[in-house]
Amino acid sequence: MQVFNTIESLNDYLEGCRKRAQSVALVPTMGGLHEGHLRLINKAKECADVVVASIFVNPTQFASGEDFEHYPQSQEKDIENLEKRQVDALFMPEIGDIYPQGQKSEYDFGELAQMLCGISRPTHFNGVVQVVARFFDIFKPDVAVFGEKDYQQLAIIKELVKRKYSDIKIVSVPIIRESDGLAMSTRNNYLSVKDRARAPLFYQALRAAHEELQSGNDIALTAKKTLAALSESFVVDYVEILDANTLKEITPKSKEIIIISAVRLGATRLIDNIVFRRANV
Repeated sequence: MQVFNTIESLNDYLEGCRKRAQSVALVPTMGGLHEGHLRLINKAKECADVVVASIFVNPTQFASGEDFEHYPQSQEKDIENLEKRQVDALFMPEIGDIYPQGQKSEYDFGELAQMLCGISRPTHFNGVVQVVARFFDIFKPDVAVFGEKDYQQLAIIKELVKRKYSDIKIVSVPIIRESDGLAMSTRNNYLSVKDRARAPLFYQALRAAHEELQSGNDIALTAKKTLAALSESFVVDYVEILDANTLKEITPKSKEIIIISAVRLGATRLIDNIVFRRANV
């Protein structure tokens, strides 16, 4: 695996790939890699000739008081894991390479960015889109692979591609879970032993809601019961049951449903979702 720290050296490499008519898949990460990230690599290898990963903790998606300075990093282990998955190249830039002279952009995705996580983290998605757009401009990939745990983020990135990068194919990978159901996340490292033991209750509550909906129970009542169940163990940011394709209210035409939630357990913020096809549609 080749490791690049500058845009110039990366571009030389990618230009060589294009001259050989090789397709390129990008897997952007913030490091602290776990099996969920590595499944993205596996998918990328199915989609393109060359797989390039990035490790960059993006400052613009962290608000004041969030964990930018302390975000879990394990550089040597990350490189080792990427080499084991036979990643072709890794890009590890400095902040100044991605945001020269503090260059920043503003994006307006309207309600899509203002709901759910956008309520408690109003600047977050603008920061995410800034770095994703910057990486798309640098890499010019044929394919980019993202996880479905950050479902709202995935929806916003798809909208970005529709607006500006129609030649890039977005591929998503379902949530990878621990044996007890907890969605894999780098931030799980923050959980104390006591909180880690309690954390699987999050997914259990969402699964109970899924079962109720599949049995034909009322959506609003199920959402209310799920909020009550989650509130017994977590500080609930939100829990919503929506059309999975639009992240809007479910209509008779909705074919897929998402149960989506964010909670806090101690100092750790967890997000999770379940997407399923609506019965009888």
